[in-house]
Amino acid sequence: MPLCRLLEIQGASTLRLPAVEIKPIGNRRETAAQLGALAEFDVIIFTSANAVRFGASLLDQKRDLTLAAMGPATARALNHAGYRVAVLPPPRGTFDSEALLRHPRLEHPAGRRILIIKGSGGRPFLQDELACRGAQVAAVDVYQRVPATPSRAVLSALLESFVGGAVQVITATSLEIAGNLLGMATPALRDEFERVHWLVPGERIAAGLRERGLSSPLLQAESAEDHDLVAALVRWRSSVSGA
Repeated sequence: MPLCRLLEIQGASTLRLPAVEIKPIGNRRETAAQLGALAEFDVIIFTSANAVRFGASLLDQKRDLTLAAMGPATARALNHAGYRVAVLPPPRGTFDSEALLRHPRLEHPAGRRILIIKGSGGRPFLQDELACRGAQVAAVDVYQRVPATPSRAVLSALLESFVGGAVQVITATSLEIAGNLLGMATPALRDEFERVHWLVPGERIAAGLRERGLSSPLLQAESAEDHDLVAALVRWRSSVSGA
């Protein structure tokens, strides 16, 4: 995991606990037939790197399509698949639907046909807002996220790590991940979750955690990009150590 490697370069010890499992859904041929000619879409939006992983095959190697990416990680995934990204959120700030919608190609999309390639059950804001702005929006789900189900032994070992002081920070890059972590926790583990810091990207996720009853101190990164998460953690450690 790149984030873990970056943290370890900074001298941190990391403990990996998957909170979400990613599974493909849909049939590529059936989906492609339903969508028709992709050239008729003015913009095709990929909402995540997983959307690229499971949905790039729908592009069928067509290199002249106007592609949009939710953020740099999604853009990198498209680049690695051999595609050029024309629409990205501004380079600074959070990489979310609100930021992407500020791009000139999407700010006034009335009359344009837009395709969103995404995971099921995601936040509907992007699709709804584009439709409100007059776009003709189609969306296709190419993967689903399901909560991970760690064994009792894994949860017991995790509790021991917290009780032994081996964990000071929990990373939660989405409300879904945070909710799954809270949902899988035993009462004793939930108590430990309240005693450590949580590292989150931005105010929206921080507010969502508060709404879910979490009272732990929160460290806010500028975005969900790995380098921003690491930078926020380094700033916090420097303030604690007085360096």
